[in-house]
Amino acid sequence: MKKAIIIGAGIAGIASAIRLKNKGYQVQVLEKNAYPGGKLTQIHGNNFRFDAGPSLFTMPNMVAELFEICNKNPTDYFNYEQLDVLCNYFYEDGTRITAHADIDLFAAEIEQNTSDSASKVKQHLAKSKYIYNATEEQFLSKSLHKISSFLSFSTLRALIKFPFLNIFNSMNEVNEKAFKDSKTIRLFNRYATYNGSTPYKAPGILNIIPHLEFGLGAYLPKGGMHEITNSLVRLAKEIGVEFHFNQEVNSITTTKNIATSVVTASHKFATDVVICNADIHNVYEKLIPSAKKLKKVDKQERSSSALIFYWGIDKEFPELDVHNILFTEDYKKEFEHIFNSKTIYEDPTVYINITSKRIKEDAPKGKENWFVMINVPSVYGQNWDEMIATARKNILQKISKNLGVDIEDLIEFEEQLTPQLIQDKTYSYKGSLYGTSSNNRFAAFFRHKNFSSQFKNLYFCGGSVHPGGGIPLALSSAKIIDKLIR
Repeated sequence: MKKAIIIGAGIAGIASAIRLKNKGYQVQVLEKNAYPGGKLTQIHGNNFRFDAGPSLFTMPNMVAELFEICNKNPTDYFNYEQLDVLCNYFYEDGTRITAHADIDLFAAEIEQNTSDSASKVKQHLAKSKYIYNATEEQFLSKSLHKISSFLSFSTLRALIKFPFLNIFNSMNEVNEKAFKDSKTIRLFNRYATYNGSTPYKAPGILNIIPHLEFGLGAYLPKGGMHEITNSLVRLAKEIGVEFHFNQEVNSITTTKNIATSVVTASHKFATDVVICNADIHNVYEKLIPSAKKLKKVDKQERSSSALIFYWGIDKEFPELDVHNILFTEDYKKEFEHIFNSKTIYEDPTVYINITSKRIKEDAPKGKENWFVMINVPSVYGQNWDEMIATARKNILQKISKNLGVDIEDLIEFEEQLTPQLIQDKTYSYKGSLYGTSSNNRFAAFFRHKNFSSQFKNLYFCGGSVHPGGGIPLALSSAKIIDKLIR
């Protein structure tokens, strides 16, 4: 039986392990931490539970498929509910907009609270669907680095539609053309943050992202996002995948153009296939120092990182839902701070995720578990202690103003996740959440491929390679590798 070693038990690594085991490989997963999931893990404290990383769940079919290919019933392992409210938006002038999953209700909300019409909103979401249908098969499901991927009808169809996909305009330029109200523009511009980019540089083709929520739906797993990890690990173990935790990989041994083994401090694992679910920069710099360096990838701008506060709040707020956004008034200036100055803007846009709205066990009765996040730059030698202290003060001030309550007095549990910790815990280069940013119109083609050109049995999955970051795309990277390995 052929052997496969997966480096990293992030969501893409687990998915790759399941797919290769399903192909008949003997699969072992090596993880430097004591737990699986990578960023998709959880935190407990004072009877509060928090999802530590990704908080939005779309395209659940990507998870279900992993059970189905193993002839398992997904609902025996994993269940979820669809959200009827995608997000509540708060603006500095007191305006509040509820993004209903029902497009008619959402469009009516925009018309009622802004100077934009419901019909404009529906047109914009229809265009988002058009972009998705035109590009999904080619850009999300295939390698962009194999000639065979372009010799198909789907490629021809995508190329014909290319001029209509807004690739030559920034997301902000497209949204400013579609809408006239700053509130609506900011609402749709924020989707650039889903892959750690700025809407003022990222191409308009990223307006595909709203369709993932409004067209395909947003969901919340029963038991929280971490249940995605739990269910897939359970499946992997049932079919015979072996997990080795606290096993940090030191190197990948190569002979000519073949990766022959993976080495940890205590063991050398011989293998026929290696799949790296680790930041592509670290793979080349630390694991295969003799390999040719990634000059083109390393020159690309890193994506943004995140500063997250996990707060146990001694109060319930009916005006908040599972997902909430408190906008800054000057969105452009916030992104200039993140990507140009590498600092945190004094009035950052604040995201609050509260799973206890639907999962009552996540917080004691009468209380809520707040996952409070702002977008911040990656690690470039900044004084993070000072920046975090200032940001915490500004975040509390902003939330308190919007809700009319002194939030700091209500915090009875607190933990933080900083860009430095993200870098240390998940080996994400410079603490960036999505590898390279999409602040370039051809960013999709510049992401590192899912296979090595130097070593014919070495493959790459996860957020730092094609097709990108986030749960659906990470799972897509595992599926692409599955197709590449014959």
